[in-house]
Amino acid sequence: MTTTGAMLSRPAEPRMPSSSREAIDAAVETLRHRRSIWSNMPVLDLIDMNRKLRSSFADVAEEWAAACMRAEGLTPGSPESGEEWIAGPYLVLRNLRLLQASLRSISVSGRPRIPGPVRTLPNGQVAAEVAPFDRWDRIFYPGVEAEVWMEPGITESALDETLAVAYRERPPGKVALVLSAGNVSSIGPMDALYRLFVDRQVVVYKTHGVNDYLGPLLEQGFAPLVEAGFFRVVYGGVEEGRYLCDHPGVDEIHITGSDKTYEAIVFGPGEEGERRKAEGEPRLEKPITAELGNVSPVVVVPGPWSDSEIRYHAENVATMLTNNAGFNCNAVRVLVTWRGWHLRNRFLDAVRDVLRDTTPRRSWYPGARERFERFLEAHPEAERFGGAAGNELPWTLISGLDPDAPEEICFSTEAFCSLFCETVLEARDPAAFLHRATDFCNEELWGTLNATLLVHPRTREDPDLEEALESAVDRLRYGTVSLNHWAAIGYGLVVTPWGGYPGQPPEDIQSGTGTVHNTLMFDRPQKTVVRAPFKAWPKPPWFLSHDRGYEIGKRLTSFEASPAAWKLPAIFGNALTG
Repeated sequence: MTTTGAMLSRPAEPRMPSSSREAIDAAVETLRHRRSIWSNMPVLDLIDMNRKLRSSFADVAEEWAAACMRAEGLTPGSPESGEEWIAGPYLVLRNLRLLQASLRSISVSGRPRIPGPVRTLPNGQVAAEVAPFDRWDRIFYPGVEAEVWMEPGITESALDETLAVAYRERPPGKVALVLSAGNVSSIGPMDALYRLFVDRQVVVYKTHGVNDYLGPLLEQGFAPLVEAGFFRVVYGGVEEGRYLCDHPGVDEIHITGSDKTYEAIVFGPGEEGERRKAEGEPRLEKPITAELGNVSPVVVVPGPWSDSEIRYHAENVATMLTNNAGFNCNAVRVLVTWRGWHLRNRFLDAVRDVLRDTTPRRSWYPGARERFERFLEAHPEAERFGGAAGNELPWTLISGLDPDAPEEICFSTEAFCSLFCETVLEARDPAAFLHRATDFCNEELWGTLNATLLVHPRTREDPDLEEALESAVDRLRYGTVSLNHWAAIGYGLVVTPWGGYPGQPPEDIQSGTGTVHNTLMFDRPQKTVVRAPFKAWPKPPWFLSHDRGYEIGKRLTSFEASPAAWKLPAIFGNALTG
């Protein structure tokens, strides 16, 4: 297993004035005084607080999305600008709605209600169906099903005991530090909601230098908690983050970011940090959870794809790269194909055609150009698409990589820009390809966050292939494994836990430890498995060619703030015409 993580970007320069030490101390002190009140608050009062949060976040949603568009150079109303609605206020409001449903169930029965069946898998693990969660999911995510697989040792009869543990054991009040992410605006607030409502901890939230302009809006969104002394926002860079991590008033930490940042927190920076890491001696003993990125694979299972299916999945894969200009921890980084598939070249050409027709995006995340050029130094043969200029980067594909190449940068390092690769595997047949692809993803690619498999329904009619597919789903060591939909849906469903596959030691943390989202509050999840139709209809609004994404995102956000059937016709009118 490779152990080289994502390249460390230069720190983003904060745009907001950094909080003083006195202001940070005052924020932590307020939270410490209020922490036990929050951890013991009656569930009905938490339900009321959640209701207030839904209202306050709905009030800032439009300004929030607009601020992200300005920062990333997007034109409001353009197809790609819809991303800022969907990956921002929409997901936060969905998170609050699903938490509200769980809180109501806890108030009645003491635990969240699992919406689907619970079963024991052939491998002995317990799986709970969590999506579709309700009638709205059946409408908005047609044919999509998601199960949460529990860690080995959890039985069906014991599952209830692993739900909403903080609501039965009433843990002592704690102050959690949330170090937010800079790439996707919903990450930080949703990380905070997990600590607040699942772990029942009060939160000091440090903004990220890339998007700290959102801080005042988040303070407005979290206003009911701010006013009650359960939530505080502070600003700053590396020094303020280090001060907070070491602060005696902070009990636990959650970070979304780089594995190098995690290592600097846990072991310390520089040579001393490297020594501590090598000897397994953390400098910081506080509990830390983290989501740290991934070299995300997409395994293309060979099958009898039609021309329209090739075009559809070419756009599906291209969207996995181009969404958010490539600055996603779940962006496609490695396409895994079979040399014996007679449609391989046609599929790759279709992906090239989509990228060629897709306008390059502003490369707004710090360090992107340096990372991009490092990959080109290793692979000058890389194919570039689009007339990128100025602060743009071209969409870039490195194809035909040797899966056995030693120290391959594309396998060991998360590009975190507009670049991905393809590797081609030798195998005697498609079933053998799936077995080898699973081993390749597990053993050669850095990270454990998410993996996607694309598999035609007619391919699954072969019993040997179906057995190999289910074996792959079982054996893939990723926190989310998705069939046919981009695995980012595991992030977007929100009811599903999101995080790396459990069990990585701090010295080789890879995609991190712990989970977020997880609105049913499972205490021992291992992985999420999502199954979706081979071809979705209507076309998902996040597809790069969907020219109604802005309008859909805005209307979906309004729907999540206050669901109502009368809002559906306008949403689907835009979905069907995009």
